[in-house]
Amino acid sequence: MAKKWELPAKGGHLDLADGVYFQNMTMNEVQERLKKNDLIIIPIGSTEAHGPHACYGEDTFLVTRMAEAVAKKVGCTVAQPIWYGSHPYHHIGMPGTIPVDEDTFTATVSQVMAGFWNAGFRKQILLNGHGQEYVIPTAIHRFTKRFQIPGVFINLNWYYAIPKWIKDKEHGGPFETPFIHADEVETSFSLALFPEMIRMEDAVDTEPKGYLPPGHLDKAGNAYQLPIPWYAHAGLGPIEVLGTPEGCVGKAKLADGKKAIPGVEALLNYMEKLIGDIMKKWPAGKLPPVEEVTQRFTDEELKAYLKGPMKKGGKHIYCIAWPAY
Repeated sequence: MAKKWELPAKGGHLDLADGVYFQNMTMNEVQERLKKNDLIIIPIGSTEAHGPHACYGEDTFLVTRMAEAVAKKVGCTVAQPIWYGSHPYHHIGMPGTIPVDEDTFTATVSQVMAGFWNAGFRKQILLNGHGQEYVIPTAIHRFTKRFQIPGVFINLNWYYAIPKWIKDKEHGGPFETPFIHADEVETSFSLALFPEMIRMEDAVDTEPKGYLPPGHLDKAGNAYQLPIPWYAHAGLGPIEVLGTPEGCVGKAKLADGKKAIPGVEALLNYMEKLIGDIMKKWPAGKLPPVEEVTQRFTDEELKAYLKGPMKKGGKHIYCIAWPAY
């Protein structure tokens, strides 16, 4: 990988006190950090079967390794990840896949958002690594409708940011096959980011099955912009536990980390630009204008909440609403 985005030779930062993860910092360290950069990346993954060759935390490690690299470069903070995600119907029943109900999931994510806003992180990127992009926006709107306070709240699905780099060669990408699940594409990105947790000697190939002819239903990442997103149906293909019980949907044996490196670099470059543009528009302590983003508060009424609970005259966010969803 390019020197700019050099990753640890082995292992990430989850248990390191190196200025990346919020949970690894002291109160004083966080307060100093907020003076320079008040944006936090919240990685949202899953615990899910990914075939005999890949770890159950693959979706989560994809986004934690991405977030760590960006945070080290731009100075933002990363939250320890949300390990358990929402799952589409066809995932249900796979051993090792641990689905969380949509209501529980969106309530949890919105409460995490409230907690980090209360801690001073009023700019938040929810970096998603799992097939739940249809659920996370609900959590954002659940939070913002309940509190109606200024901030910047973004759901970024890493694969949406780099469609060129998740496509097959027939459509201008680097891969032999389209991106589906635990396949050539996903395994290649995992090999680029955390090869120590992938066992290619155990990789298998399977034949994905759909009931309609091509042209209707998109695959993972919705990279081909077909009429029906992969998550917008039930019944157009078999459930995983019956159709591909191996846990891999596609050609995992074709995976190679080198195929994914340009995509990883493109994604990290995009995130650097996104965070840079946000922080340029709203430097630490600045937010979108109150008079344009909420009718719940005037600028004067909001001051106490913006101060936070630890300062004289300040209030915590839960004075507005509880539960925080």
